[in-house]
Amino acid sequence: MKITFLGPAYPYRGGLATFNERLARQFVTECKDVDIRTFTLQYPRFLFPGKTQFTDGPAPEDIKIRRELNSINPFNWLRTGLRIRKEKADILLVRYWMPFMAPCLGTVARIVKSNKYTVVISLVDNVYPHEKRRGDSILTRFFMNSIDGAAVLSDTVQKDVEGFRNDIPVCSSPHPLFDNYGKKLDRNEALSALKLDPQNSYLLFFGIIRDYKGLDILIRAFSDSRLRDKKLKLIVAGEFYEDEARYRNLVKESGLENDVIFYNHFIKDEDVRLFFSGADLVVQPYKSATQSGVTQIAYHFDKPMLVTDVGGLKEIVPDGKCGYVVQPDPKIIADAISDFFENGRKNAFSECVRKEKEKFTWNKTTDAVTEVFYKCLLKQLIKAL
Repeated sequence: MKITFLGPAYPYRGGLATFNERLARQFVTECKDVDIRTFTLQYPRFLFPGKTQFTDGPAPEDIKIRRELNSINPFNWLRTGLRIRKEKADILLVRYWMPFMAPCLGTVARIVKSNKYTVVISLVDNVYPHEKRRGDSILTRFFMNSIDGAAVLSDTVQKDVEGFRNDIPVCSSPHPLFDNYGKKLDRNEALSALKLDPQNSYLLFFGIIRDYKGLDILIRAFSDSRLRDKKLKLIVAGEFYEDEARYRNLVKESGLENDVIFYNHFIKDEDVRLFFSGADLVVQPYKSATQSGVTQIAYHFDKPMLVTDVGGLKEIVPDGKCGYVVQPDPKIIADAISDFFENGRKNAFSECVRKEKEKFTWNKTTDAVTEVFYKCLLKQLIKAL
């Protein structure tokens, strides 16, 4: 089976690129012929809120990646679509995560499938973006009408896809483990590398900082009197994609300057394990979500989690076993954090995490894609008859 994967990959950085490369490797281990077509231009500079879109690490040597697609150049979409159309892959696997990409990806998909051979399957992260804008539904509908089937990473997203297309096969499998950040380190070793005192306990908020991720809610929760004078610190590790001063001021107003530690930059792959190995509890106080790669990094490093009851997060973290599923409310989050440390939940939750993470293997995602593929073929056969 030949699969062409369309989406972020090296030299672009971030969770989508990391996921796509790891999934390609899984397909290769299953004897699939896989290549990734990524962007020559992903986001115009004026639309990208971070410092850079690119990694400074080396290119992967074990997967085929070609930079080919310009997200804002319609003539490029035509050339790319015609090129892939001619190659006649069995599957064009298109990563869809935001409406901005819909015209580009939807146009290429339509051209490729016109060869009457290639099946277009989308790996859909979000149908509805976290930060909504006018025209999102129109753009998403344009893309959804270009595909033959979809694989999703949560039941929440499956329902969203089916809201646009109830005539295509959709298969769901949970977001697999991010197992490509190395082995877990000894806690003291990790904290020493971060120049942090191992006598303290640490909460970890990890990833790029945008409003929907609820860091403001967590800071308010962390100011709760029950969490003061407990040798408890909050690590915020990630680049700000919005006004950093807003959060700095909130920390200052809450009197937490000595208890909140900012690593305000994009965390390189080789440093990810330092933060997760050193943390006691990973906190995701999101205001909206579908699924999250952060939970799957936490699972890989055997870390208990606190997530909010939004989107598909509760599908991944069993409440009271691997951590907490709570409402995105400062007091309720503070209640759970207080319970975690006051009642010594760490060891029991960590043991449950070690057992639960066995569910999140990469072959389940590849199985979902191939299941959609064969359902699409069956649908085409029945239509032909």
